Amino acid sequence: MFAVRDEEVALDVVQDAMLKLTENYAAKPVAELPMLFQRILQNTIHDHFRRQKVRSTWTTLLSAFGQKDEKDEDFDPLETLTVNSDSNDLADPARRHQQAEVVALIEQALARLPARQREAFLLRYWEELDVAEAASVMGCSEGSVKTHCSRAVHALAKMLEAKGITL
Repeated sequence: MFAVRDEEVALDVVQDAMLKLTENYAAKPVAELPMLFQRILQNTIHDHFRRQKVRSTWTTLLSAFGQKDEKDEDFDPLETLTVNSDSNDLADPARRHQQAEVVALIEQALARLPARQREAFLLRYWEELDVAEAASVMGCSEGSVKTHCSRAVHALAKMLEAKGITL
């Protein structure tokens, strides 16, 4: 509860941690379970904040990412964002509904991207891999990952702008 500052989210995190414990460590001796559970719980809390950061990033409108400094080839617009990790921000039902609608539009736009652009975008910004890791997973150069990500961001910005989502 103190880590996530929201009782419902805290219950979900604890439930997820318990499920992971039972699924992966049911055969372990009972004496080892409390320490395992604490580590799993901490990792689940970290996972929650990572997912929240990514979702918050997505809902900040991608249409502003069309602008780039021509001098900087390695410019990554999504890395310039700051994320507010205050889970109480989503307590307002109207805000939650609006965010859900925006996320649905983003998911639709992502589905329309070419496969390599979608893969690069999701690896970089959903899975939070760095350029080198994404290149290794995709089996291509770091430059290709940057190109695919840039094209994906620009295409998403245009698609979302066409849907009326602007900054």
